[in-house]
Order: sequence, then C-alpha cells, then structure tokens
Amino acid sequence: MIYVHVPFCKSFCIYCGFYSESLSRCGGVKAVEQWAEAVCAEALSRKDEILSSIGTDTLYIGGGTPSVLPLSVLGQVVNRIREICGKKGEETFEEFTVEVNPDDIVKGGLPYLEGLRKLGINRISMGVQSFDDGILRWMGRRHSSSDAEKAVELIREAGFTNLSLDLISGIKGLSDEMWEDTLEKTLSLSPEHISAYQLSVEEGSVLDEMVSTGKYSEADDAQCERQYRILCRKLSDAGYVHYEVSNFSKPGKEAIHNSAYWRRAPYVGLGPGAHSLVGERERRWNSETVPSYSSSNEILSDEDLRVERVMLSLRTAKGISEEELVRLCGRNNVRRMLNEGSIISSGSVIRIPEDHFFTSDSIIRELL
Repeated sequence: MIYVHVPFCKSFCIYCGFYSESLSRCGGVKAVEQWAEAVCAEALSRKDEILSSIGTDTLYIGGGTPSVLPLSVLGQVVNRIREICGKKGEETFEEFTVEVNPDDIVKGGLPYLEGLRKLGINRISMGVQSFDDGILRWMGRRHSSSDAEKAVELIREAGFTNLSLDLISGIKGLSDEMWEDTLEKTLSLSPEHISAYQLSVEEGSVLDEMVSTGKYSEADDAQCERQYRILCRKLSDAGYVHYEVSNFSKPGKEAIHNSAYWRRAPYVGLGPGAHSLVGERERRWNSETVPSYSSSNEILSDEDLRVERVMLSLRTAKGISEEELVRLCGRNNVRRMLNEGSIISSGSVIRIPEDHFFTSDSIIRELL
C-alpha cells in the first residue's frame, strides 16, 4: 500500500490546506524533474518497508495535482515503484489510482488518458466539487461544469471503468436546489464512486484568511446537515452504498486504498509532505520542501491507538466489534449510547447508523 504525494498545482483553490507549490513559482519543469528523482531515491531507500506493506496491493498518486505532471515524469516514478514491487510486463496493482483535474484531462485528451492506462493506472479520482459555474469560480477551480462533463466522456472513451468524483457541500451561498442539481448531474454521469465533503476552513488556506477578515462566513449547521441528508437520500435512491461517512460507491466498488487507511493497515507515503504508518505504532512524515525533504517520526502511545481505532472504525458502515469497543470505551459507556440510539448493534458489531453519521464526530468524542 503506497501513496505518492505530488506537491504541484497550476493554481490554488481557496479551501485547500494540503501542501502544494505553484508550478510557475517553484522552478517549473526543473523542479518537477528534481521531485521525481527524489521520490525514486526515497522509494529505493525504503524498499524493505514498501515490500512489507503490500498486503494491500494499491498505489495511490495524490496531491496537489498529479495531472499537471508530464507523462514521462509520472512514468519515471511509477516504473521505479513497479520495479521495487516486482511488477512484470503489463502486471499492475489491484487498485492504482491517480487524482486529476477536469481541465487537465480536457487539454490532454485521449493521448494523455491512454498514457495513464499504459502506466497501469486503473482508477481515476477527479475533483469536480460542483456543477455550478458560479460556485466553481468562487472556489478558484480551473475548470467549468462543461469541462467536467467532457472529462468524464473522455475518461470513459479511454476505457476506464473505475471513476470517482469529488463533491463539496455546506458552502454559504450554495442553495439546496443548486446542490440537488449538482447531485443529479453527477448521477447522470454514473461514476463508480463518489466522495462528498462538507466545506471546511483549513488553517493557512485562502478561505481561512477570508473568514478571519470577515469576507466569508461559514454555512450554519442546519444547512450543512440538510445538504448532507439530501446527499444520503439521493445516492441511496440511486443504488450507491454509503460505506464511510463521506464516501459512497456502487456495490463492490469501494475504494480499496482508502478502506485500508480506516483499518489502520501499514502504508508507505513517498514525496514531500507524505505520511506513513510503519507497523502498528510508528507514524512517519516527510517535510514539506521541494525538491529535497527529510523525515520525522513518532511512536504512538496506547491512548493514541485506542483513539485511532475507535475513530476510524466508527466512520465506516462496517463499524467495530462489540467486544473491542467495550474493551476500549467501557461497557457502561457503550450500553448508555446504545440505549440513546446514537450507536446500534448488528449481531456482534457496533456501528453508527447512517441517520447519525452527520454527528459522528461528537458521538465518537463522547464514546472516548
């Protein structure tokens, strides 16, 4: 299970808090090539760790914006990782995802998408966020709603059969009608997977500055909950499985890579700003510097493990075994919350019911 962080963007969305650098300001092609060399060197130096983490056979390339990379540079990194993992010929990972922006897909067209397929990529995750052009402009997105539709058409034409689309709700000024229109357009494109998030104010983002200077006020809880319930209803009616608080899929199309995170499976993060889980207790992270970077680590305490296990498990529809939850949170605490209905028992498993997913954070805090 491997994650590669691509820290480059052509422009920045107002809400983004992930580490990224502007291509035009950090050295352009030279910086990208230096990044690739650094990631390849890191992968080779962590070969033993990579080989011990491939019980979940996935590779995920995220960012930033991976689709700004030339195919030759992306191929340099992918081929080094394939070599380390012993992939031969056309053999690829069970799930090999790359994140893309719609405008990059439209500009690159079929030749770019065919290049991705030749690298072994079998899943596309595309940041659409909205099908309302006004909302897209406000977010600072580089694409239009028609670009997103065209990109999906090209992705299908190129032969990709596993597509995930990202959406954002809970935006001040996003009416319920606008949100329903975005969901209906999304469903008309029939993606295998949908990730839908509530807009959050990330420290250091443009949106954070807008809030602090009074240029933006966050949507109230009533709007956010209402739009979340609209999301759950419409996707359920369309046959999608709500398998994690923010994630929905057609049956059998759950994200293998992200599901492993929620199980706390070990993974290797490569590139500046990437994080890793080594074994059960060691977290490692790389500094946010291009092209060279260093790593730091921490050893998780018993309390850290308890919190992570409860928090991650209860974000999913699979939940956690009653025996384990009782051991981690106490029998009386679990019984009380079962009686309140904020958690439910299904056989030997306890989970948060979908109609309480919106308040899952507070439920988990109360349990802990």
